[in-house]
Amino acid sequence: MPSFAVPMKPLADATFVGQFRQLAVDWKQPQGEDAKMYRDAFKPSEHLGVPEPGCYFWAVSTNEYHVRQCKSLGKDFKEFTHTMLDGIQSAVDLWRAKAQFQNLTINAMIVNGSPGCLFAPPIAPDIKMLSYPSATSYRKTWRDAVADGVSECWKAWADQVTIPGMAAYPAFAAFPAPVTPPMPNTPFPLVSCTSAGMTKMTPSALKQAMENHFPGGGSEGQFSSVAHAIGTALSAAFMAWLPTQMVNNVMGMGPVPTYAPPVMPVGPVVMGMTIPQPGHLAA
Repeated sequence: MPSFAVPMKPLADATFVGQFRQLAVDWKQPQGEDAKMYRDAFKPSEHLGVPEPGCYFWAVSTNEYHVRQCKSLGKDFKEFTHTMLDGIQSAVDLWRAKAQFQNLTINAMIVNGSPGCLFAPPIAPDIKMLSYPSATSYRKTWRDAVADGVSECWKAWADQVTIPGMAAYPAFAAFPAPVTPPMPNTPFPLVSCTSAGMTKMTPSALKQAMENHFPGGGSEGQFSSVAHAIGTALSAAFMAWLPTQMVNNVMGMGPVPTYAPPVMPVGPVVMGMTIPQPGHLAA
């Protein structure tokens, strides 16, 4: 099952367009005698350029050359944004396959996990490989800033995930043996696992992280618009994904110290443990 069901590309498109980025930058419409010279410098048809619906950039006039510049740059920026979102989606799916819960404790049916219990490698290398693996020059700079910023925020969330007392092993409340065999947990949604790092997956935090990894900060200019579009789309998809992602196949086991038949033919697991292995978020 893919990680994100929310369509990120339309969200990113709407966010970028809504920022009302204009080209040409610092353009001032000619006035007076300059306006007449400006009109006469072009054919009448060249003053009637038709803007492209949904273009990332807004033309400052209907001059064909302004409109054409917006279409050209808008196409490049949209292609970059969409490719990075595809890379992020694929990298998260790989991350899910690698992710595992570890260092959990089980008492009776209840499992607990402290911050650090969810482990998986950083996603930045996979984002880079699955978006623009051979990027050079400015495109590599932009790709790396997006990948490293998103990975930083994702790790901040994942590193703080906890399991706050989930009733995931009902059979362990009264088990008829001195030790339980490994048994899978009752699935529960990932949204049940609280994290103090959730604030890092908000649009503003994602945007800020991407800008921080951009040379010079990137808080101004066109990269900031890209970061805002990607951060907004990713945050919405992430928040919608958490309730649908189930925690599965966390194999638990443990001792039953009060088991003493025939007086105590069943007993609860005490200080049980789980078997760390990848795939707890794969399905």
